[in-house]
Amino acid sequence: MSNAISKYLHERIPRYTSYPTAPHFSAGVGPLTYRHWLQVLPRSATLSLYLHVPFCETLCWYCGCHTNVSRHRDPVERYVALLRWEIAMVAELVGGRRVSHVHWGGGTPGIVGPDLFRSVMDALRGHFDFVPDAERAVEIDPRRLTPALADAFAETGINRASLGVQTFNPLSQQAIARVQSPEMTRDCVRTLRAAGIRDINLDLLYGLPHETAQSCSAGVETALALEPARFSVFGYAHVPSVMPHQRVIDMASLPDGPERLRQERTIGEACVRAGYTRIGLDHYARPEDSMAVALAEGRLRRNFQGYTTDSADALIGFGASAISRLPDGYAQNTANLRDWSDRIKAGTPATVRGVALSDEDRLRAGIIERLMCDLRADIPAHLAEAGYPADWLDPEIADLQPLADDGLVAIERGVIHVPEASRSLIRKVASIFDIYLDPALGRHAVAV
Repeated sequence: MSNAISKYLHERIPRYTSYPTAPHFSAGVGPLTYRHWLQVLPRSATLSLYLHVPFCETLCWYCGCHTNVSRHRDPVERYVALLRWEIAMVAELVGGRRVSHVHWGGGTPGIVGPDLFRSVMDALRGHFDFVPDAERAVEIDPRRLTPALADAFAETGINRASLGVQTFNPLSQQAIARVQSPEMTRDCVRTLRAAGIRDINLDLLYGLPHETAQSCSAGVETALALEPARFSVFGYAHVPSVMPHQRVIDMASLPDGPERLRQERTIGEACVRAGYTRIGLDHYARPEDSMAVALAEGRLRRNFQGYTTDSADALIGFGASAISRLPDGYAQNTANLRDWSDRIKAGTPATVRGVALSDEDRLRAGIIERLMCDLRADIPAHLAEAGYPADWLDPEIADLQPLADDGLVAIERGVIHVPEASRSLIRKVASIFDIYLDPALGRHAVAV
């Protein structure tokens, strides 16, 4: 089986946090389209809200996010003021609707500080109707958390925190410019729990420079001792053509495909031994956690933050580079801070690209999501539900046959099942249904 998997390790494949994926967004979707999509959103629709804070105090060399280094308060304060403007502008069209999820991402969301964080959460509560059990999550850099900030999180209803750990290997930390001791992470966890935030996720990376299966083993044991509710375990995506700052990382220090696979499996096996449920490709959750429950009940979803329990009808993105997912399609704000600021000041959405969904996009998106979440997809059922002929995807089934011949996928009467041993290749299986993918462009992370 490992020899068969090795054939696909170096293919560059999307993570499928959306379909079509972001590289296929175009300028055909702009402010007018986005505004129309908001206007026709049913009054009964539930919302998920995403807020992007594109600032960090320092830049980590591995980073693949849209962020800017800022050591001064003025740019952050101006940004938050305009973020509230954007919230008010969008709320004129969809305000008053129920909100089931809020997620703060970045960058480093905590860089806004306690008072500004409270002001944005107050604005959201003033414009939208939060359901009683709404999940309110924030991404945290453990190097930057203070007790005052933790208190602000708790006071505004934050009930889940995702901590960026990445690695505990000192050599790897030096190579990616993110030095973070185990004690620092442990103190962050204690501070959050003391403030009343109990649901804590830890983010780990494999495939970093100088990382080995042995260092991953030691690192995950350190992380397990903190008893988080969930783990996210991602493979480092080295794409310097897209993220130029990654050129600082020495290519010779990066592990090869087989070693990346060993690292991924080392971390995953340790999590499973510790009692965590494996979720899709790269998440692990305690059996009682809402994500593990959603998996068991067939309700697991996937969005731009990865795996999620979010079942909202629409996701509204606020801030530079933020992406919205609406029934009609995807819409992304400009990532350029000055451009975003100018558009918001002018009272217009900052949308610069996106994609309108066709019926076939929705069909393929549903299949890809189920494969990514459940490692299984009933193709005849998907076709029947969408009103397509029973043979519509026969070419894709045929394209899966080499994987089936290698024992990496099972196909029975059109039902696709990915066995546990080849779970790591689920992105490859999903990519068979992606009619937009051009692997030759090299814009995506390697398969494992």
